[in-house]
Amino acid sequence: MTLRFLTEPTRFLFFTGKGGVGKTSIACATAVQLAGEGRRVLLVSTDPASNVGQVFDQTIGNTISPVTSVPGLDALEIDPEQAAAEYRERIISPVRGLLPEPEIASITEQLSGSCTTEIASFNEFTALLADPALVADYDNVIFDTAPTGHTIRLLKLPGDWTGFLEAGKGDASCLGPLSGLEKQRDLYSGAVGALADPSLTRLVLVARAQVSSLAEIARTAEELTGTGIRASNVVINAVLPDAPDEDDSLVLAIRDRERSAIEDMPASLADVPRDIIELKPENMVGLDAIRSLFQDASDVPPDSPIPLSHGDGPSLDAMIDQIASDGRGLIMCMGKGGVGKTTIAAAVAARLAELGHDVHLTTTDPAGHLENALGAGQELPNLVMSQVSPDQAVKDYREHVMNTKGKNLDDAGRALLAEDLLSPCTEEVAVFQQFSHLVSEARRRFVVMDTAPTGHTLLLMDAAGSYHREIARNMDSGTQYTTPFMRLQDPDYTKILLVTLPETTPVLEASILEDDLKRAGIQPWAWVINQSLTAANTHSPLLRHRANQEQGPISAVRERATRLAIVPLLQEEPVGPQRLAALAS
Repeated sequence: MTLRFLTEPTRFLFFTGKGGVGKTSIACATAVQLAGEGRRVLLVSTDPASNVGQVFDQTIGNTISPVTSVPGLDALEIDPEQAAAEYRERIISPVRGLLPEPEIASITEQLSGSCTTEIASFNEFTALLADPALVADYDNVIFDTAPTGHTIRLLKLPGDWTGFLEAGKGDASCLGPLSGLEKQRDLYSGAVGALADPSLTRLVLVARAQVSSLAEIARTAEELTGTGIRASNVVINAVLPDAPDEDDSLVLAIRDRERSAIEDMPASLADVPRDIIELKPENMVGLDAIRSLFQDASDVPPDSPIPLSHGDGPSLDAMIDQIASDGRGLIMCMGKGGVGKTTIAAAVAARLAELGHDVHLTTTDPAGHLENALGAGQELPNLVMSQVSPDQAVKDYREHVMNTKGKNLDDAGRALLAEDLLSPCTEEVAVFQQFSHLVSEARRRFVVMDTAPTGHTLLLMDAAGSYHREIARNMDSGTQYTTPFMRLQDPDYTKILLVTLPETTPVLEASILEDDLKRAGIQPWAWVINQSLTAANTHSPLLRHRANQEQGPISAVRERATRLAIVPLLQEEPVGPQRLAALAS
């Protein structure tokens, strides 16, 4: 198989894409192939759910280690949380003991959000891009997960942020982490320059042959283009191979959907060189599996187990009936992009409305398309829909801050404040205000929320937690109050459904999210495994074998979940009330 993204590879190759699309597998297969050609290769993962070690069946940590089974290949897994903790300590330790404790607490709070984690992760591999001496021994450096457009925009923002923030002129934003970076601006500039140089760096967008997945990489490409970095290649992974004699109705339906998605992919990607990798029978764990990824379709192993039942877990419909007994409350569908949160949220809302409850279905996802899930022109009694508009929220928020904080500043101060408000995290702060209103609305009706991908959602949670702590500090002892964060922590008020796919990486990412929520005192109410072949009706040998591969991830969820619903992969896209009802039941 000749792959365009592997033709005359550049020094640096970045693979980026949402959880579960296979970017780690493709990055690992690329590293193995290049090493097999006699090159010295370094594989670097900055993915918080990295499973590079699992792929090669050895421990790989935050120091460069040789991959024992592949001569010429070394690997490094950067732990974002550890990087963030060390980064915070480097900034805080010089002033610890010099500043009052409330000031230290304020700085720590400012450096505790997801933005700090992004910046710290980028900080860890910046030297690999900007300092040639560190990678002088390697012909190729492969990165599993590229920095987001969000991170690049942060690093490119000019201004004396340290002085501006210390003077108290800046509002709550993600510029706190930048206040410690002034000395490294030249290094970051070199790293960003390397990312933007097509002779040095190839940026590969990885997706599945699904409308939502392709739309997501199109948004990523547009976001990065705005920073001067252009996508070099697109890889569409795990496409169902052609089988002329196949008469399985599920196979035929999937193949039609995939072909249609590829033919109608966003125009912005039309001219980007494209590779298609076929779905393989095995999961990409182990060296033999990784080496097969770039080969033509292989035969399905004969006589494999054929599980066609998902055990004693409840249907999504039964779970919704249990939710309905409360009469009102907040239901949040959370998880990584591409796992079907919008569809599950729409199914929950439609069923609650069918039962006669007053329901508000909403999304905080800038890429959310609730109308697509319910069907164009469809209206249901008892159901209203809305979308939190980041653009409008930001506009209103900027005007408010400029008219209040900026009112008495001089021209230079207003210019810096305006620049602060151009920070990407201004959107998070602005959206949080609308998010808080939605949380409170659930006191009198059902509010079903299709949240944004996990990083965005955790930023909202961070904002809710910060607001809660600020209220608690300023309240007199004994005063009764309820903050949005307290409502999120109340299991009688908020029910969080963790949505995932029956695959290793999405389950691992959802598990990390569950642990993060628990540390914040928020207990997920249930798990939903979506698009399961185990629960589907198929006689295709390939899909049956793939169903067998789902058993490990499903068992891992069963060990964690108090409640679990497994939703089958359907022949028809679950769009419209009738198909959503079929999905739920």
